[in-house]
Amino acid sequence: MPQTELLQRVRSVIYDRIVATGFAPTVQQVAAVEELDLADVTHAFETLAESHVVVLKPGTVQLWSAPPFSAVPSSFRAHGAAVSWYAPCAWDMFGVAAALKEDALLEAKCAWSGEALPATVQRGVVEGAGVVHLEVPARRFWDDIFYT
Repeated sequence: MPQTELLQRVRSVIYDRIVATGFAPTVQQVAAVEELDLADVTHAFETLAESHVVVLKPGTVQLWSAPPFSAVPSSFRAHGAAVSWYAPCAWDMFGVAAALKEDALLEAKCAWSGEALPATVQRGVVEGAGVVHLEVPARRFWDDIFYT
């Protein structure tokens, strides 16, 4: 199978699984679903990470995020009609609702005080209180995606 086709298939399974369930698949699950060689899928995860399509936990092939979705629990959550998704940051929490074009209840906490900062997205309109502060300029996000 051509490398481009493999990467597209693996990427599609990752995102399809996250959207449908709220949870990211493992390399083993993707290989099983697509009936692909585990080594090929492992290489695809690494290539997708090098291309900034997904983020792997350091030193592993386990997903940390597939932007705007987080593969690990976080302080940022978007609740849709049937599924909830974690986001790696407040910015991406809004991105989940936007990417899915879905109304959502957004659940976040102030990083400083821990105070709940609920918001909603209904028909593309955001309501709620709070400010999203981006300490790192967008052009520098990938310099250190974990800090960002």
